[in-house]
Amino acid sequence: MRMMLKVTVPTVEGNKALKDGSMGKFIEHSLSELKPEAAYFTAEKGQRTAYLFVDVKDSSEMPYFGERFFLAFNAAVDFVPVMNAEELKRGLPKALAGIG
Repeated sequence: MRMMLKVTVPTVEGNKALKDGSMGKFIEHSLSELKPEAAYFTAEKGQRTAYLFVDVKDSSEMPYFGERFFLAFNAAVDFVPVMNAEELKRGLPKALAGIG
């Protein structure tokens, strides 16, 4: 299932990782391993935030995707199921059939 992995890095931990050079290396390594469909980076509510769109085949894979960010940055990690336009197109008729 396609998931949006939202990673929010606390300012103190993010500043430390940025200053010591570990943040860039960590992000590069994580993107290489996780192979997200897309990755976006921004600031949200004053904190460094990443949005990674990944394929989670089984809920047992959630630690593989999330724990690295908890351990490296004391980050908040959220998993949100998402769909693309084609999946929405396939799903809407099913939703309408259920409303009847």
